[in-house]
Amino acid sequence: MDKMKILWICNVPIPRIAADMNVSAPNICGWLTGFANSIEKIDNIELYITFPQLGIKEIKEGTVGRIHYYAFSQPKLLGFLPVEDQVHESKYMREHLRTIISKISPDLLHIFGTEYPHSLVAAEEFNKPEKTVVNIQGLPSFYWMHFNNGIPYKELKRFTLSNIARGNLLQQAEKMKRRGMTEISTIKAVGHVIGRTDWDEACTKEINPKIQYHFCNESLRDSFYYGSWEYQNCEKHSIFMSQAATPIKGLHFMLRAMPEILKNYPDAHLYVAGNDLTRTDSLYGKLKISSFAKYIKRLISEYGLEENVTFTGSLTEQKMKERFLKSNVFISPSTIENSPNSLGEAMLLGVPCVSSDVGGVKNLVKHEEEGYVYQTDAPYMLAYYVKKMFAMEKRAERIGAKAKEHAIETHDREQNIKVLLKIYEDILR
Repeated sequence: MDKMKILWICNVPIPRIAADMNVSAPNICGWLTGFANSIEKIDNIELYITFPQLGIKEIKEGTVGRIHYYAFSQPKLLGFLPVEDQVHESKYMREHLRTIISKISPDLLHIFGTEYPHSLVAAEEFNKPEKTVVNIQGLPSFYWMHFNNGIPYKELKRFTLSNIARGNLLQQAEKMKRRGMTEISTIKAVGHVIGRTDWDEACTKEINPKIQYHFCNESLRDSFYYGSWEYQNCEKHSIFMSQAATPIKGLHFMLRAMPEILKNYPDAHLYVAGNDLTRTDSLYGKLKISSFAKYIKRLISEYGLEENVTFTGSLTEQKMKERFLKSNVFISPSTIENSPNSLGEAMLLGVPCVSSDVGGVKNLVKHEEEGYVYQTDAPYMLAYYVKKMFAMEKRAERIGAKAKEHAIETHDREQNIKVLLKIYEDILR
């Protein structure tokens, strides 16, 4: 293989780059790190990574190991709020990306994620669709339809002070739809797409029937490839959710399932990764709380779950792994997903899993053999399968072991990097 210059367009810096820039490292997109670490070891590839940084007016650049990176400008919402504008490009963004692409002159442009303006701007500035590939993460052009599944209409239009910046839940879904329009333009502007599920293939080909679809699984964060769940070491009757900040993650469905679980297991406890959505013990907290968080708070109160739900706060990679291994069951009750990496990480560790049957989940887990899959808007079935896992006790290790076998195959780093490099070769050829 001849030497290749590959430019990645990412939504966030990988942790090593964040550390070099002295900015907060993201707790998302760990699979990017896996791919970057593998590609860095290949002598005949020069890897460049570029990503947005809020409000900067000059390009920032640096090097970590053999990876060169550039930060370009991400516009602020309304020009002054310290919140990113996820819908509009800016003069600085386009100028920065034009300069970066011109300076690097890459052989191939690889865009991770589709919905933000910088993805479309990068594709336009490179202007070589036959040498541009988009990696599908989620797909807001389809996600928005499922954003508020299961939430009563009166909650969707409810006003809170935080709505001034965010909008109510109906308006938030509309914003996601607008991001989806950018995504549609991006997918139509490129010649290639990388996906990993039946769902993302169906969606992208509906948007652009002429696009060339390439299959490649994702490699996950380092620590999840080591260690295995054991029943004797878990907190009995504990349930873990890895995200819950938006309605898509389905916390409202999990809370509706809890009363049924508590009938048989009164000590059942739900742990939710991330900051406490419902916290209002300060004036700032009362002003900041969102419509969705208020709804969650009402559900917790209505079902008397105050002592049965704990928000863990933001978790590092190692703390997330520890929480997985401590849990009796991991649940993914999302209203829509492509292939949730949290489910993949849980399966890699052999944690017993229950997931809603949405998007590409059926490509990750076989029902009854490797976990349980249920209809997303049926919290009574979520409760049924959680209780079934609890009742299995040590026998749940067998399901966890089967899940681990599947996940090791799905997230095989050596195989996935070989597939990715073959895709690069095929595109350039």
